[in-house]
Amino acid sequence: MPWSGFHTKMIAALGCAWILDGLEITVASSVTSVLTRSETLGLSSSEAGLIATVYLVGQVTGALFFGRMADRFGRRKLFLLTFGVYLFGSGLTALTYGQGPGWDMYLYLTRFIAGTGIGGEYAAINSAIQEMMPARFRGRVDLLVNGTYWAGAMVGTIAELMILSTFDDSVAWRIGFLLGPVLGFSVLFVRRHLPESPRWLIMNGREAEAEAAIERIESAVRSHGKKLPAVDERDAIEISESEHATYVTLLRVLFKEYPKRAVLASTLMITQSFLYNAIFFTYTLVLTKFYGVSDKDAPMYLLAFAAGNLAGPIVLGPLFDIVGRRWMIAGTYLFSGCALAVTATLFVADVLTATTQTLAWCVIFFFASAGASSGYLTAGEIFPLEVRGKAIALFFAIGQAAGATGPYFYGWLIGDGTERGRLYIGFLMGAVIMVVGGLAETFLGVDAERKSLESVARPLSMVRTSVGAAGRRTVNKLKKPGDKPDPPGDKPDSPGDEPDPPGDEPHAGTPAV
Repeated sequence: MPWSGFHTKMIAALGCAWILDGLEITVASSVTSVLTRSETLGLSSSEAGLIATVYLVGQVTGALFFGRMADRFGRRKLFLLTFGVYLFGSGLTALTYGQGPGWDMYLYLTRFIAGTGIGGEYAAINSAIQEMMPARFRGRVDLLVNGTYWAGAMVGTIAELMILSTFDDSVAWRIGFLLGPVLGFSVLFVRRHLPESPRWLIMNGREAEAEAAIERIESAVRSHGKKLPAVDERDAIEISESEHATYVTLLRVLFKEYPKRAVLASTLMITQSFLYNAIFFTYTLVLTKFYGVSDKDAPMYLLAFAAGNLAGPIVLGPLFDIVGRRWMIAGTYLFSGCALAVTATLFVADVLTATTQTLAWCVIFFFASAGASSGYLTAGEIFPLEVRGKAIALFFAIGQAAGATGPYFYGWLIGDGTERGRLYIGFLMGAVIMVVGGLAETFLGVDAERKSLESVARPLSMVRTSVGAAGRRTVNKLKKPGDKPDPPGDKPDSPGDEPDPPGDEPHAGTPAV
């Protein structure tokens, strides 16, 4: 399908979630020290640090809970619900007015609620984008949307610097936590006008609604003066309305039908999450401890780091659809890992300055950011429609759980900033971990570029392909060596008939649990 204004509107309405997530994390990090002061909440350093941990735990919980709901109740309902939960939780955080155990518990509860909303967004939005974007644009769009997290980080850094310098501490941190809800509230009204995923509607036996949604999208294409290509009968597949899949269904799919893909998705998510959490959450510590950068100036270096991360998916994203998933994902992981090893060597030799260290990280994460965003793309598009939301949620949770160890571990390696050797070993570990991710993609990657989702992973509820495609498949099976090939110009079987990688083929028509 050609690109239209509908697709642009969808990116704007759904992509804002990652902008707000980046803003939320940045604001929370910026105000941590403020919340330890007696005129604010009077938290201890460990209590303030727990805010980020609770938020991440909320993300994991929300992803798993809302991921299942996205597959059961639809993408549209969930990306409305989860965004509302985020706005509600973040707004309540600003209403923490007292000190003491009771108010501390209230603070953590509101951060947990906000985290669950954002965690649920990962599953619902990635599912919707992958199912409603034209196949030849799916990779770049998914990378762009996930990469906008760093636009939020930049906005949050600038906004918090202005707020903290303009308002009293007791007010500034509240305004910081209200930024997300204020900026995001209007987005709910835009999202209300987006249709449900036609693929999800068909899977749930709601053919009339699916036709209406498709007609709406096609009308938007025609209104821009573009022609819709004819759909070949051989591309048709027949699916039956299935029972709602559960996490038991997903586990059966992962371990029985797609074990190699499960290893691939978990490896990509774990490796990128560990590297990012390790570097990003200790970024300012390295600058202040080893390079003598003041706390006041550190956010400016963070802006450069965020800019490099934002540029990567934007510049490299189209290549994931043109060059292909396998080589671009493997290339970005391997390059960032090797570059980090080189930078680590320069770091331990003490030949870098704060500026050159930041420049090196910008180059590394220009590539690593595109690779990390592709982890979410991979986790969604290589598994069947019925379990897509849960698959994204599960692998996101696995990645976050593994990555959560990074900040503490690297913080311990940094110590008081006198032992470069310890952090050097930590950097090398991060480099090796990224290389492992790149190798996993090289050997286990799925060439999903420019293909329909059904050709990448057959729906569990598929009954059969088109009659013509089934007949040709039967003829091909009965052919003997030396028989004449099919006449020139014949198309291959429908996407639903394309075999999956050896040893990783699903069984058509397998009923959902």
